[in-house]
Amino acid sequence: MCGIVGVLGNHEAAPMLLDGLKRLEYRGYDSAGIATVQAGRLDRRRAMGKLVNLSDALVHEPLRGRAGIGHTRWATHGAPSTTNAHPHVSGPVAVVHNGIIENFRSLRSDLEARGYSFETETDTETVAILMRAHIEDGLPVRDAAAETIRALEGAFALVFLFEGEEDLLIAARKGSPLAIGHGDGEMFVGSDALALAPMTDRITYLEEGDWAIITRAGAEILDFDGHPVSREMQVIHLDLSAAEKGRYRHYMEKEIHEQPTVVGNAIAHYLSGEGTDIRLPDGDLDFAGADRITLVACGTAFYACAVAKYWFEQIAGLPADIDIASEYRYREPPLSSKSIAVFVSQSGETADTLAALRHVRGKVAAVVSVVNVTTSTIARESDLALPILAGTEIGVASTKAFTCQLAVLAALALRAGTDRGHLTPERHQALVDSLRRVPGQMNAALAQEETIRQAAIRVSEAHDVLFLGRGPMFPIALEGALKLKEISYLHAEGYASGELKHGPIALIDKKVPVVVFAPRDALFDKTVSNMQEVMARKGKVLLISDAAGVTEAGDGVWRAITLPETDPVFAPMLYALPAQLLAYHAAVNKGTDVDQPRNLAKSVTVE
Repeated sequence: MCGIVGVLGNHEAAPMLLDGLKRLEYRGYDSAGIATVQAGRLDRRRAMGKLVNLSDALVHEPLRGRAGIGHTRWATHGAPSTTNAHPHVSGPVAVVHNGIIENFRSLRSDLEARGYSFETETDTETVAILMRAHIEDGLPVRDAAAETIRALEGAFALVFLFEGEEDLLIAARKGSPLAIGHGDGEMFVGSDALALAPMTDRITYLEEGDWAIITRAGAEILDFDGHPVSREMQVIHLDLSAAEKGRYRHYMEKEIHEQPTVVGNAIAHYLSGEGTDIRLPDGDLDFAGADRITLVACGTAFYACAVAKYWFEQIAGLPADIDIASEYRYREPPLSSKSIAVFVSQSGETADTLAALRHVRGKVAAVVSVVNVTTSTIARESDLALPILAGTEIGVASTKAFTCQLAVLAALALRAGTDRGHLTPERHQALVDSLRRVPGQMNAALAQEETIRQAAIRVSEAHDVLFLGRGPMFPIALEGALKLKEISYLHAEGYASGELKHGPIALIDKKVPVVVFAPRDALFDKTVSNMQEVMARKGKVLLISDAAGVTEAGDGVWRAITLPETDPVFAPMLYALPAQLLAYHAAVNKGTDVDQPRNLAKSVTVE
């Protein structure tokens, strides 16, 4: 979501802050700003829209100083505006904030009663004014920070900068990620290690409830109660080329084309040296004794769980529940001490997913996470963290992370099937061989891009689009609709094919494209019947199938995209690619902001 960068440097801070914020653009934002201290004086610049607007403002009104903080804001309290943009300043205090302060209204009321006035609608300004009030009450900055942080309820990552203090930042973390970077006579703070990568590879992650007093000499980290604590410093190896588009027009396009490689890497990571058995590199699970598996996630990751539900039940004979993380703990699900709970999150910081994990911890046999960031909070709080190895994903709409999540969940289902004796050795090996072939089949699917692009141009002209699929293709229909909505702003809905005549068929006319995911499998004939129902009402069917399926579907199909033949079990991994390309080219044709679609954030760290 929002992005934070802080610098105590040996050089001018403004260019470093701006560069760090650019590396956080993928999170999504609507405004940005920076503040610095120069000769004891606190000053700031803010701008609406993209960072180029802030960059222009800095050209006309430069900010000097070697200490500063920066922020990209995704609006929660208060509409997107320059006034509501961060940093917020009150007297000698500047602050940037990710998250939501839940008790800001009562704090604001108390401060107004003391005579303090407010200029914005944000919860963050309350934090700045509260810190100012404690300082004006005579408290030293350190004590004022402790009192301020203790008073806050909700989720937050905070970094404070102070007038007259050119060698001091104070940072705090509760519910939102925050990392400290260590340099040579310099110190940095960021909500994402990627933002700090050009400055340092030595990172310390703050734990829940930590706050830190940071100077160029180092960081003193304290827990919520103010007791000094030690947190491990890690050397983080980030591929900075991942933050470059290379020959591609958009990050999303690049990441779609990276999938054969990263999915292949993920599959290989979970195979034994002989390539015959599934291994869990950093631990083990007792699937044989499990009575159920619960899969919890948000957004695209939830659709990966929806596919995995079919796999765990069919491959392993293990009952599987799937839950949207934001709903999970509120329905108070019965928990079994023999069940395994799996939490899927690209960032490993998704607020709802993290809250669901904490709800079940200690109540189930094992807590497992499937994450792209192994240093994330969700990974650290799991019994077993399984990396998806997708590499840095910059595009807000998830592509390669989705298919890598599927690859890891497929490996996990295969392991469960073997442990539970549900798979014969022969069937296990056949499925492993099928899984290993998927990356090569992805390359063949990407070769169909021009056909998909031409179809996408026509789809982009529609007002409504339906996506249909049966069995494990149903979640791919849901994901295809989500992708189209996310980046092209077209109304799209995904349905199980058999549900068509239970309502959605009323929407069908000659203007409505219907995208059908239908490999030639055991359910194909039933799907063809649904396609006939669409065509009988003049709907335009875009069929995505293999050669046998395209041939058997016959005349009447508006357009067909032919994919290589694949094992029906793992077909969802392959069929995700044309869904992504269809959305991508529709969005390009409409001229939308593909990598940073409106109102969306990459990592949702507030409820």
